[in-house]
Amino acid sequence: MAQHFNVMIAGASGLVGSNLLTLLEQTSHIQSVYALCRSPIETHSDKITILLDGALRITDSDGLNPPPTLGFICLGTTVKQAGSKAALEKIDYELVCDVAQTMKMVGITHIAVVSSLGASPRSLSHYLKCKGRVEKRINSMGFQRVVFVRPGPLAGRKKDIRPDESAVQSLFKVINPLMVGPLRKFAPISAESVAKAMLYSLINQDESQCTVYDSANMRDMLAKYNR
Repeated sequence: MAQHFNVMIAGASGLVGSNLLTLLEQTSHIQSVYALCRSPIETHSDKITILLDGALRITDSDGLNPPPTLGFICLGTTVKQAGSKAALEKIDYELVCDVAQTMKMVGITHIAVVSSLGASPRSLSHYLKCKGRVEKRINSMGFQRVVFVRPGPLAGRKKDIRPDESAVQSLFKVINPLMVGPLRKFAPISAESVAKAMLYSLINQDESQCTVYDSANMRDMLAKYNR
Protein backbone atom coordinates (compact mmCIF):
# COMPACT_ATOMS: atom_id res chain seq x y z
CA MET A 1 0.00 0.00 0.00
CA ALA A 2 1.61 3.23 -1.18
CA GLN A 3 -1.10 5.66 -0.11
CA HIS A 4 -0.78 7.66 3.09
CA PHE A 5 -3.70 8.92 5.13
CA ASN A 6 -4.51 11.84 7.40
CA VAL A 7 -7.08 11.02 10.05
CA MET A 8 -9.18 12.45 12.86
CA ILE A 9 -10.25 10.58 15.96
CA ALA A 10 -12.77 11.50 18.66
CA GLY A 11 -12.86 9.51 21.88
CA ALA A 12 -9.15 8.69 22.05
CA SER A 13 -9.18 8.40 25.85
CA GLY A 14 -11.64 5.50 25.97
CA LEU A 15 -10.85 1.78 25.81
CA VAL A 16 -11.28 1.33 22.06
CA GLY A 17 -10.14 4.87 21.27
CA SER A 18 -6.88 4.60 23.21
CA ASN A 19 -6.06 1.34 21.45
CA LEU A 20 -6.88 2.94 18.11
CA LEU A 21 -4.72 6.00 18.85
CA THR A 22 -1.75 3.72 19.61
CA LEU A 23 -2.38 1.83 16.39
CA LEU A 24 -2.54 5.06 14.40
CA GLU A 25 0.77 6.18 15.94
CA GLN A 26 2.44 2.92 14.92
CA THR A 27 1.00 2.59 11.40
CA SER A 28 3.40 3.89 8.77
CA HIS A 29 0.60 4.60 6.27
CA ILE A 30 -0.94 7.12 8.70
CA GLN A 31 0.75 10.45 8.05
CA SER A 32 -0.98 12.68 10.59
CA VAL A 33 -3.58 12.28 13.35
CA TYR A 34 -5.90 14.97 14.72
CA ALA A 35 -7.19 13.89 18.13
CA LEU A 36 -10.38 15.76 18.99
CA CYS A 37 -10.52 15.77 22.81
CA ARG A 38 -12.52 17.28 25.67
CA SER A 39 -9.56 17.07 28.04
CA PRO A 40 -5.79 16.72 27.51
CA ILE A 41 -4.36 13.31 26.68
CA GLU A 42 -0.76 12.16 26.80
CA THR A 43 0.97 11.48 23.50
CA HIS A 44 4.57 10.93 22.48
CA SER A 45 4.21 11.07 18.71
CA ASP A 46 4.97 14.04 16.48
CA LYS A 47 2.28 12.90 14.04
CA ILE A 48 -0.50 13.59 16.59
CA THR A 49 -2.09 17.03 16.94
CA ILE A 50 -4.43 17.53 19.91
CA LEU A 51 -7.55 19.60 19.18
CA LEU A 52 -8.90 20.53 22.60
CA ASP A 53 -12.52 21.63 22.99
CA GLY A 54 -15.02 20.85 25.72
CA ALA A 55 -17.81 20.28 23.20
CA LEU A 56 -15.57 18.55 20.63
CA ARG A 57 -16.00 21.39 18.16
CA ILE A 58 -13.46 22.55 15.61
CA THR A 59 -13.13 26.32 15.62
CA ASP A 60 -10.51 26.66 12.87
CA SER A 61 -10.85 24.08 10.11
CA ASP A 62 -8.34 26.05 8.02
CA GLY A 63 -5.68 25.01 10.52
CA LEU A 64 -6.00 21.35 9.58
CA ASN A 65 -3.07 20.97 7.23
CA PRO A 66 -2.81 18.40 5.80
CA PRO A 67 -6.60 17.97 5.86
CA PRO A 68 -7.95 14.65 7.18
CA THR A 69 -10.03 12.32 5.02
CA LEU A 70 -10.57 9.41 7.44
CA GLY A 71 -12.57 9.83 10.66
CA PHE A 72 -12.99 7.60 13.70
CA ILE A 73 -15.58 8.09 16.46
CA CYS A 74 -15.08 6.04 19.63
CA LEU A 75 -17.38 8.01 21.92
CA GLY A 76 -19.83 6.42 24.33
CA THR A 77 -20.98 6.21 27.91
CA THR A 78 -23.33 4.32 30.23
CA VAL A 79 -26.32 5.42 32.27
CA LYS A 80 -24.20 4.94 35.40
CA GLN A 81 -21.49 7.25 34.06
CA ALA A 82 -23.87 9.81 32.55
CA GLY A 83 -26.27 9.87 35.50
CA SER A 84 -29.53 9.48 33.57
CA LYS A 85 -31.00 8.23 30.30
CA ALA A 86 -31.31 11.79 29.07
CA ALA A 87 -27.64 12.48 29.83
CA LEU A 88 -26.63 9.27 28.07
CA GLU A 89 -28.59 10.34 24.99
CA LYS A 90 -26.77 13.68 24.91
CA ILE A 91 -23.47 11.81 24.54
CA ASP A 92 -24.32 8.57 22.73
CA TYR A 93 -26.63 10.24 20.23
CA GLU A 94 -26.38 14.03 20.14
CA LEU A 95 -22.63 14.39 20.68
CA VAL A 96 -21.72 11.52 18.35
CA CYS A 97 -23.91 12.96 15.58
CA ASP A 98 -22.51 16.46 16.13
CA VAL A 99 -18.95 15.15 15.88
CA ALA A 100 -19.78 13.20 12.72
CA GLN A 101 -21.26 16.34 11.17
CA THR A 102 -18.14 18.29 12.16
CA MET A 103 -15.95 15.66 10.52
CA LYS A 104 -18.03 15.92 7.36
CA MET A 105 -17.62 19.71 7.46
CA VAL A 106 -13.81 19.55 7.57
CA GLY A 107 -13.64 17.24 4.56
CA ILE A 108 -13.66 13.73 5.97
CA THR A 109 -15.11 11.32 3.41
CA HIS A 110 -14.72 7.93 5.12
CA ILE A 111 -15.81 7.38 8.73
CA ALA A 112 -15.85 4.48 11.21
CA VAL A 113 -18.00 4.60 14.33
CA VAL A 114 -18.20 2.38 17.41
CA SER A 115 -21.77 1.17 17.84
CA SER A 116 -22.99 -1.91 19.70
CA LEU A 117 -24.28 -5.39 19.06
CA GLY A 118 -28.07 -5.15 18.97
CA ALA A 119 -28.18 -1.49 17.89
CA SER A 120 -31.60 -0.61 16.50
CA PRO A 121 -33.78 2.52 16.43
CA ARG A 122 -36.65 0.25 17.49
CA SER A 123 -34.86 -1.43 20.40
CA LEU A 124 -36.59 -1.51 23.78
CA SER A 125 -33.20 -0.80 25.35
CA HIS A 126 -32.53 2.94 25.60
CA TYR A 127 -28.80 2.35 25.10
CA LEU A 128 -29.26 0.22 21.97
CA LYS A 129 -31.95 2.55 20.66
CA CYS A 130 -29.51 5.49 20.88
CA LYS A 131 -26.90 3.47 19.01
CA GLY A 132 -29.41 2.56 16.32
CA ARG A 133 -30.52 6.16 15.90
CA VAL A 134 -26.88 7.22 15.56
CA GLU A 135 -26.31 4.70 12.78
CA LYS A 136 -29.39 5.90 10.90
CA ARG A 137 -28.47 9.57 11.27
CA ILE A 138 -24.81 9.24 10.30
CA ASN A 139 -25.68 7.03 7.35
CA SER A 140 -27.79 9.90 5.99
CA MET A 141 -25.01 12.52 6.20
CA GLY A 142 -23.53 11.78 2.79
CA PHE A 143 -20.17 10.22 3.60
CA GLN A 144 -18.59 8.24 0.77
CA ARG A 145 -18.10 5.32 3.14
CA VAL A 146 -19.48 4.61 6.61
CA VAL A 147 -18.44 1.71 8.83
CA PHE A 148 -20.22 0.78 12.04
CA VAL A 149 -18.51 -1.73 14.31
CA ARG A 150 -20.88 -3.54 16.63
CA PRO A 151 -18.81 -5.38 19.20
CA GLY A 152 -20.40 -7.56 21.81
CA PRO A 153 -18.77 -7.65 25.25
CA LEU A 154 -15.26 -6.18 25.27
CA ALA A 155 -12.82 -8.70 26.70
CA GLY A 156 -10.62 -7.45 29.50
CA ARG A 157 -12.58 -4.33 30.37
CA LYS A 158 -12.38 -3.70 34.12
CA LYS A 159 -13.69 -0.15 34.53
CA ASP A 160 -17.23 1.21 34.17
CA ILE A 161 -18.78 -2.17 33.42
CA ARG A 162 -22.58 -2.30 33.42
CA PRO A 163 -24.00 -5.00 35.77
CA ASP A 164 -25.38 -6.95 32.81
CA GLU A 165 -21.98 -6.81 31.08
CA SER A 166 -20.23 -8.14 34.18
CA ALA A 167 -22.58 -11.12 34.37
CA VAL A 168 -22.23 -11.78 30.66
CA GLN A 169 -18.42 -11.64 30.79
CA SER A 170 -18.36 -14.21 33.60
CA LEU A 171 -20.69 -16.48 31.66
CA PHE A 172 -18.68 -16.14 28.45
CA LYS A 173 -15.50 -17.30 30.17
CA VAL A 174 -17.23 -20.64 30.59
CA ILE A 175 -19.13 -20.97 27.31
CA ASN A 176 -16.77 -19.15 24.92
CA PRO A 177 -15.35 -22.40 23.42
CA LEU A 178 -18.91 -23.40 22.48
CA MET A 179 -19.69 -20.18 20.63
CA VAL A 180 -19.46 -21.17 16.99
CA GLY A 181 -21.51 -20.40 13.91
CA PRO A 182 -24.17 -17.72 14.51
CA LEU A 183 -23.10 -17.45 18.15
CA ARG A 184 -19.64 -16.13 17.22
CA LYS A 185 -20.87 -12.53 17.10
CA PHE A 186 -21.77 -12.72 20.80
CA ALA A 187 -18.29 -13.84 21.91
CA PRO A 188 -16.13 -11.26 23.72
CA ILE A 189 -13.65 -9.36 21.55
CA SER A 190 -10.67 -7.29 22.61
CA ALA A 191 -10.66 -3.51 22.27
CA GLU A 192 -7.42 -3.82 20.28
CA SER A 193 -9.17 -6.07 17.74
CA VAL A 194 -12.05 -3.60 17.41
CA ALA A 195 -9.55 -0.77 16.85
CA LYS A 196 -7.70 -2.75 14.18
CA ALA A 197 -10.97 -3.60 12.43
CA MET A 198 -11.95 0.08 12.35
CA LEU A 199 -8.64 1.10 10.80
CA TYR A 200 -8.43 -1.74 8.28
CA SER A 201 -12.03 -1.26 7.21
CA LEU A 202 -11.28 2.29 6.04
CA ILE A 203 -7.80 1.94 4.56
CA ASN A 204 -8.64 -1.13 2.48
CA GLN A 205 -10.44 1.16 0.00
CA ASP A 206 -13.65 -0.88 -0.05
CA GLU A 207 -16.12 1.39 -1.80
CA SER A 208 -19.30 0.00 -0.24
CA GLN A 209 -21.24 2.99 1.06
CA CYS A 210 -22.16 1.45 4.41
CA THR A 211 -20.81 -1.65 6.13
CA VAL A 212 -21.67 -3.10 9.53
CA TYR A 213 -19.23 -5.43 11.29
CA ASP A 214 -20.17 -7.54 14.29
CA SER A 215 -17.49 -9.30 16.36
CA ALA A 216 -17.45 -12.36 14.09
CA ASN A 217 -17.03 -10.18 10.98
CA MET A 218 -14.21 -8.28 12.65
CA ARG A 219 -12.36 -11.48 13.54
CA ASP A 220 -12.74 -12.76 9.98
CA MET A 221 -11.36 -9.49 8.60
CA LEU A 222 -8.37 -9.54 10.93
CA ALA A 223 -7.64 -13.17 10.05
CA LYS A 224 -7.22 -12.13 6.40
CA TYR A 225 -4.72 -9.42 7.37
CA ASN A 226 -2.75 -11.85 9.53
CA ARG A 227 -2.27 -14.42 6.77
